[in-house]
Parts: sequence; C-alpha cells; structure tokens
Amino acid sequence: MDTNKKDLKNRNTHKKPPTRTDKKKDNHTIKVKTEKDSNIISLNRKFDSKNLIYTPKLRNTFIVIIIIFILLLGRIGYLQFVDGAYLTEMAYQQQAINQILSPKRGNIYDSTGQALAISSQVDTITINPSRIVGDSDEETKTLKETVAKGFSDIFALDYNETLEKVNSTSQVETIIKKVEQEKVDELKAWMEENDISVGINIDEDTKRYYPYGDLASSVIGFCGSDNQGLSGIESKWDSVLTGTPGKIVSSQDSSQKEIPNAEETYISAENGSDITLTLDVYIQSTIEKYLEQAVEKYECEDGGNVIVMNPQTGDILGMASYPDYDLNSPYTPNSTLAKTYDSLSTEEKSEALYKMWSNKSVAESYEPGSTFKIITASVALEEGITTTDNARDFYCSGYEQVEDRQIACWRWYNPHYYQTLREALEHSCNPAFIQLAQRIGASTLYKYYQAFGLFETTDSGLYGEQPSIFHDLDDVGPVELATYAFGQRFQVTPLQMITAISCVANDGVLMKPNIIKSVTNTDTGAVTETQPTKVRQVISPSTAEKVKSMMESVVLEGTGKNVQVSGYSIGGKSGTSEPTEANKDDGYVSSFVAISPIEDTQVVILLTLYDPQNKQYGYQGGSVAAPVVSQMLSEILPYLGVPSDTTEEDNSTENLITVPDVRNKTLTEAKKVLTDAGFDCNIVSSGDENATLVADQNPKPGAKLAANSIIMLYGEGDTVATSVEVPDLSNMNLSQAKNALKSKNLNISVTGSGIVTTQDYAAGELVQEGTIINVTLKPTLTDAH
Repeated sequence: MDTNKKDLKNRNTHKKPPTRTDKKKDNHTIKVKTEKDSNIISLNRKFDSKNLIYTPKLRNTFIVIIIIFILLLGRIGYLQFVDGAYLTEMAYQQQAINQILSPKRGNIYDSTGQALAISSQVDTITINPSRIVGDSDEETKTLKETVAKGFSDIFALDYNETLEKVNSTSQVETIIKKVEQEKVDELKAWMEENDISVGINIDEDTKRYYPYGDLASSVIGFCGSDNQGLSGIESKWDSVLTGTPGKIVSSQDSSQKEIPNAEETYISAENGSDITLTLDVYIQSTIEKYLEQAVEKYECEDGGNVIVMNPQTGDILGMASYPDYDLNSPYTPNSTLAKTYDSLSTEEKSEALYKMWSNKSVAESYEPGSTFKIITASVALEEGITTTDNARDFYCSGYEQVEDRQIACWRWYNPHYYQTLREALEHSCNPAFIQLAQRIGASTLYKYYQAFGLFETTDSGLYGEQPSIFHDLDDVGPVELATYAFGQRFQVTPLQMITAISCVANDGVLMKPNIIKSVTNTDTGAVTETQPTKVRQVISPSTAEKVKSMMESVVLEGTGKNVQVSGYSIGGKSGTSEPTEANKDDGYVSSFVAISPIEDTQVVILLTLYDPQNKQYGYQGGSVAAPVVSQMLSEILPYLGVPSDTTEEDNSTENLITVPDVRNKTLTEAKKVLTDAGFDCNIVSSGDENATLVADQNPKPGAKLAANSIIMLYGEGDTVATSVEVPDLSNMNLSQAKNALKSKNLNISVTGSGIVTTQDYAAGELVQEGTIINVTLKPTLTDAH
C-alpha cells in the first residue's frame, strides 16, 4: 500500500475530535470552532479596530447631514419665496440707474382761454454721491468739498448741509428743486470749469406759475414744492392735472459706474390734462375790483364774497373772496393778515393762513337773512297758500308775537300795517313772512328746502365745500319756524343760496352748479365737455314768473332801488342778518342777490359782506350791498351782450366829445387839436413844445368825455405819469363831484342823477392823472333794509 492510501486510512480511522476546545491565551478565552465553525473566531470584548465603520457614529453623522440639508433648503426657500421680492428690488436698485421723467402738470384756463395757472420749465439738481470720486481718498475728499462749495455758492445753500449730502451713502441726493435756467447755465459753466462731468444730474422739472397773481385765488388754489395741489382747483382736481411720471432705466456695474452700451428702457411720462374753468377773467376782475372796494369802504371785519352764476346752465362765471392772496407766494400773509401775523403763535399762524386760503363761497356758511324770503314766498305761491297781490293779506304792527317772544320788524318804529305778499317782499317785512311760514308749516318748508338743494352740498367741483346747518325737523318749534321764514338761525353756504335763487330765475328748474367747463387730454388732444346738469323741477314756471315779478318790484319800489342799472330790468332782494345774543361779536351780515334781465335771466349775483363797521353807511343790505351789485352789473351785462331795453340816452351822456388821437404830433399841434375839440390840456414835458412829439396821452383816444375835461399829454422822454389819490365822492351832487375830481386832474363819467352812490375807483386809490372816474348818481333813499 502506498503512502497516500496509508495516510487516508489512518485519517478515516482516527477518533473524532471534540466539538469545541477552549484555550486561554494572554488572559483571554478564545473559542475555536472545529470543522464547520473552525474558520469563525468570536471575541467576548468590543472590537476596537479603526479600520471598520462604527454603526452609531454613522447614524449620527447621517442625521446631522440631513438636518443641515433641511436647514439649507429652508433658507433657500425663505430667500426665494419670502424675501424674494425684496432681494430682487435690492439687486435692481444696485444694478439700475433710474432717471425720473416728471410729467408736465396741466394748465388751468378761464372760459375764454386765458391762462390762470401754467407750468414753466425749470430743473431739479440731484447728485450720485458714489460717483463723485477721485483717484485716491484724498482726491475724493477734496473733490467732494469742491462740489459742496460750488453748490452752496451758486444756489446760496448752507455749505455744511450740502457737504453732508455730497458725502452721503445714498444712491441719489436732491440738492435743489425748481431752478431757473439762469442758475442752470451758471452750474453748467462751473462744471465745465472744474472738469466735472459725472455725479451731477440736471433733470427737467416744472414750476407752477399764476399769471394773474391774486385773481380768483380762493378758487384756483396753489401747489406745493412737489407740484402737488394743496388747495382750490389745484387740490380738488390734482389727479387730473398731475399726470403720470416716466423714467429712463439703465444699468451700472459693481463700482456704481454706468455700463456702456447697456440696454436702456425708456418709459415716457403721461402729461396732466388741461382744465378750462367756467370763470371769465373779465367778469372775475370786475367783481374782485368792486368787492375789494366794498370791503375797504364799509370796513368789513371779516371780508366778503361774491358769486356770479348763469342760472340756465349752472356755470359759475365769477367767484371771489376778499381778502385774497398772491398765488405765487401763498405763504406770504396778505395785507390784512400781515397787521397781526408776527404776534401770532405758530399754531395761530397756520390757522390764519388756512383761513386766508379758504373760499368763503363754499367753505364758510352764514345766515342768509332776508334774501331767503324769496324761497319762503316761492313755497307759499307753489302750494297755493296765497297770491302775489291779495289785499290786506298780512299785517305788521312793528313786531310779531311768537310764544313768549316779540320778533320785531326792522321798521318797528313805523309799522307797515296791511300788506300784500308783493308789498311785504318790497318792504322786507319780517312779521308778514312769519305769518306766511305759520300758514305753510315746518314739514312743507323742509320738503322744499330739500328740493332746493339746501340740505346737501352742491357737488360743484370746488374745493372745501361745507354742508348747511339746520335743526332736525322734530326740533323746529314756533320760534325756529318764525326765524326760518326770514332767513335766520340756520346756515347755508353762499353757493347753496345762489343755486336756490338761480332755480327761481330758471323757471323753477334747479341746475347743478359747475366750475369745470372742459378737460383736455394734452397727449391726445381729446376734449371732454361738462354738460349742464338738471337736478329737478322745484317750482312751476308760473310760480317762478310770479316770484321774479315781485323781485323786480323790490328793485323798482322797495329796498332794492340802489341796485338799478339804466337800461336793464333787474330783480333782487336785500338781506341783513343779525348775530345771536350768544355771538354778538360775529356782527351783521349784509347781502344782496340780483337777477337780470327779468325775462330770460342770464345772470344771478349774490354779494355778501361780513360785519361792516363803517357807521356812516350802516349795515343794511339795501344800502351797503345793493350799490356794489349795481356797479358789477353795469359792467357785466353789457359785456355779456345782454340787450339794453332803454330807448332814450341818459341825460348824463349827452353832448359827449370823443377824444382824438394826438400821439406823434408836436405838443403845440396836439394842444391846438384838443383845445379846438373842447378839452383842456395839461402838458408834461421838459422839451421844446414846438419840436417835442407827444409820446402818450391820458385818457386814450376814443374815450368820450364832457367838454372841458382834462387831457394829459406826455412828451418824448417824459412819459412817467404822476399818480394822484382819488377823492371820496360819496353823497356829493354832480357839481361837487366834478370840482373834486378836476382839482386832482381827474375826469368824470356820470350815470343817473341825484347824489353819488358809487365810484369805480375807491377813495384814496392811486391813479394816473387824466383817469376817468365812473360814478353813479341816485336819489336819496331812506327805506332800505
């Protein structure tokens, strides 16, 4: 048997070893598996080899990684969805240069096309502080100081404040706004001289300018430095006038320098629309002239206001408050406020300015007084409670007993006794109208007050319109009903009052008052016209005709005689409201409302004077306000083309001579021509009369004057006219007035007969020698309220 077989045999017959043998080695027990387990070694201690991954550490590592990943995702999500818009805007601001293009503010015109508010071209100076840099920190510091010094010198700015802006970290700083072209040219020359071409921006802008200064100031209002309307039409219609700004957007790099050839976005500005008002400059100038004279003459403590309206359309042809102010410098106190302005506290100054800017016609309510009797009479006639000429309809004993109160007639010392409604209106008799209101009743009166629009604002488009003040119907007792009848112990605005009277003048149709004639889109040229708006029929045409007839009687026979204008039919009513016992300091309110002509009425005027103090003239509306309305109508009616119904020329206009044109003739020739025509000459010249030519004359050629009137002649080089004070002609007869004017080298133009009641230039006003003073003479009146 060979060796291999022998070994195999010995192996097969060998005794089977034990299953497991435990051995000790180095104090550790090693369990050795035999046969099938002989290749696996098991330890009874932790395995500390660093070459294998430890499972708990691996789990913790994964958890930390997952948490960090979740946090990162959360942060990314927050930045994307929460802060995304903000970060995008920040990036845009860092990368973009925005140049704002200011829109041109719309102009404001009167109804004839005269500009009342315009925007002139000016510039705004801004800087980009980060772009005003030199090659080193020292050069940058020097350059910024140079720029600040230049700005402060050119524009008269504070150097330290300007330097602070130049050193600002802001992207853009505004140095000065509304810069005129002269200063812009000076800045450009300075920049060229100092070799500065970047960092200083000259942007086009506009500045609001008011060509007529204080004309219609309370209506038009004004703008702030940012061209935003702050009062009047400028504020009420700001969104229409303003337009929408445009801009130019370009890109800049990380060093804040503009990227050449970068894409530029241009968004054009949308200019504001032009607004045309219903006001007429001629009518506005006329009523302002006479309103100012009246306030000064009668010493009206709280000023006055006047409204002219076309009753057929509701268009406001003129509206003025006095004292007024200069729209080009609205924060400068007017002459009236300036007397006390410096003594006021800061808060009082602000209140005083706001009052100066306010439009009395809509922002301040008042007790209308006896002008309101027109409304009471209209209600009574419409309800069939009485007629215009019912004999012995009312009785005046000098007062009316209402509960425990005696309400006096203004002529309590000489009662009116029995009267018709027409006579009661002519006499402005309070007791008669108290009796009339008692017949009508409070509920019926309130129904008509509502219909006349007295309980709500007129929605005229004017700034600052206030509501009326009435008692609740349930609170109207016998005394309130009595006082309401003649227009006291409630308050309306002058605009509400004239709107109600215009309803009567317009055959009983109430029209919405309107100040806006049209709006013009300056970009497209589209014009939006404002159409007359009929509100409602309040009284019948026949009732309106009866009331207008009674108003004409007031002017012809009653308290309104002072409002007459030769050649025109006029109806009217005076008003004098007295203060309450608790408010004695408020003083009387004198007013007069007039309509003309009676048929097909074209004009309604309401004049209100607050607290007249001049005792020489009193405070009754018929004697204080009526003559002023007459002056206004005497110019407005011919201007509007209202035909005169007179068939004979007034005696005062007979034998008038037309002033010839003697300009460019020698002084000697001119004097002969004028003397031959019947005039007296006064020559102002230092030259030889035979060689010196006439450069100017006053009155101007074409004027019509009586014989012996004065013509002032001015030679070449001597055209500076001498100013003289107009004398007070009040209550003078014609001869006295002529002599008083002639002593001042002034001329006279006369309407009417009797004594002087009005003059178109106020006493004390400075006028050029030779000026024609228009005066109205009327018979003396003793019964005016």
